Amino acid sequence: MSMLKGIAASNGVAIAKAYTLEAPELSFETKKVDDVESEVTRLQDALGISKQELEKIKENARQSLGDEHAEIFSAHLLILNDPEMIAPMQDKIKNESVNAEAALDEVANMFISMFENMDNEYMRERAADIRDVTKRVMAHLLNVTFPDPALIDEEVIIIAEDLTPSDTAQLNKQFVKGFTTNIGGRTSHSAIMARSLEIPAVVGTKTVTTDVKDGDIIIVDGVEGEIIVNPSEDVIAKYEAKQADFEKQKEVWAQLKDEPTISKDGTHVELVANIGTPDDVQGVLNNGGEGVGLYRTEFLYMGNSDFPTEDQQFEAYKSVLEQMGDKPVVVRTLDIGGDKELSYLDLPKEMNPFLGFRAVRLCLERDDIFRTQLRALLRASTYGNLKIMFPMIATLNEFRDAKALLLEEKENLTSEGVNVSDDIEIGIMVEIPSTAVIARQFAKEVDFFSIGTNDLIQYTMAADRMNERVSYLYQPYHPAILNLVNNVIEAAHAEGKWAGMCGEMAGDSIAIPILLGLGLDEFSMSATSILPARTQIKDLSKEDLASYKDELLSMSTADEVEAFIREKTNQ
Repeated sequence: MSMLKGIAASNGVAIAKAYTLEAPELSFETKKVDDVESEVTRLQDALGISKQELEKIKENARQSLGDEHAEIFSAHLLILNDPEMIAPMQDKIKNESVNAEAALDEVANMFISMFENMDNEYMRERAADIRDVTKRVMAHLLNVTFPDPALIDEEVIIIAEDLTPSDTAQLNKQFVKGFTTNIGGRTSHSAIMARSLEIPAVVGTKTVTTDVKDGDIIIVDGVEGEIIVNPSEDVIAKYEAKQADFEKQKEVWAQLKDEPTISKDGTHVELVANIGTPDDVQGVLNNGGEGVGLYRTEFLYMGNSDFPTEDQQFEAYKSVLEQMGDKPVVVRTLDIGGDKELSYLDLPKEMNPFLGFRAVRLCLERDDIFRTQLRALLRASTYGNLKIMFPMIATLNEFRDAKALLLEEKENLTSEGVNVSDDIEIGIMVEIPSTAVIARQFAKEVDFFSIGTNDLIQYTMAADRMNERVSYLYQPYHPAILNLVNNVIEAAHAEGKWAGMCGEMAGDSIAIPILLGLGLDEFSMSATSILPARTQIKDLSKEDLASYKDELLSMSTADEVEAFIREKTNQ
């Protein structure tokens, strides 16, 4: 018996024999071609066949997973129709007289590299979409058969280097009890779909395909992120009991779907969700979300070949607001630039894009882009409970300038006879240490704070969280981080304002008791984390946790903080 550790991507426990899903061999030689038009036709034919297949997979996904997840394949089809990607392939064939395989490979790898180097985990995972789509096209160019998970007809756990969205969409949960991969993260489409199918998944094990053979009995523990290979009968019995306990736990969570989030001693906090598109809203509602704490609007821009129009943005914002009804929706204005590139926005390369020309800095200089978004948001404001926040605010003047543009566009719309809500709260993301330090000054002018811990931690610790050699410094429980968070919460409350958090820390089971004790008002997390968090908070006393506050803030290390919280909350 052996054990592998990975990332818990979808909760639950599965026990079955391993089934290796092997990627097809797609090696090729770069060749010079004489008939470039014929080669372009080969590429177009492969694209056409791939589109037909994806349409079928999309329909299968619609029937088994629902409309929301079927739309993933709409995005895949957009990739195959995107002139920004296809035209360079055709140009490369024509201008360099190379075969279609070489042109496809070079252009696809350029786009994959661009997405993988972004600082946003969701956007990095979109590289997997491009890789999935272009592998399918390459298989058709090489006349190689693509694997078909839909043919599996016995109970198995799939092991693979990675599972593409199209692989996952074809899984029949009657037979596929779980999966585990070498690579991937919680925000990959395959992980999201696994949660939708409610099958356990552990990703990012690094070595599962070499450490596990076809037919091995394995256990996937999607709660702890562990894989047990060839377990003993006693271990199997232990995990069968854990499986039964988890099913009971799901029943408890489901009972809280329509309940408010109230601690054991009667304190109400809001559990809300982070979303990227209007399609994500159904998942928020299905999981009992009390609102949207972060709507990342940049995905409207990154899915286009040009800036989205005011009307396109208006329809997206309106859709989210209408679906959420009277529940709050916090929309983050455009957070693009630096390392998050747009093919149609010509920005200079930067030595340090994390600290560069991005987010509100870009928007204040390119106010034509910013005003379009603000107008769309204001027009949509009458369809729900809209709150607007500006990202990467470092100085009060930045906030004042951004707010002034918003109010100016509100006045312009009103003079045009357009109805605009008078109840829009205007806040900021707190993700820069300087802002957290002088939060009291900001609190006099903003309506709310939303703490973006992903960036706040890396800026405070001077450690790029994407750099594996310094990733140990990405410490959400570090006393320096907790003191900054506490400073923001206290500043908000001193002015009668509220403070939320929309970083990964907000859904962390160790961080939740700390944040509750510090007085955080709103916790924004992935939709599937809401019900477990609500269950956890129901058994916590805010008053007891608040009594530990001074002790926690005076600790010296993140390890001390974690050990203390585990002891006090029996985790």
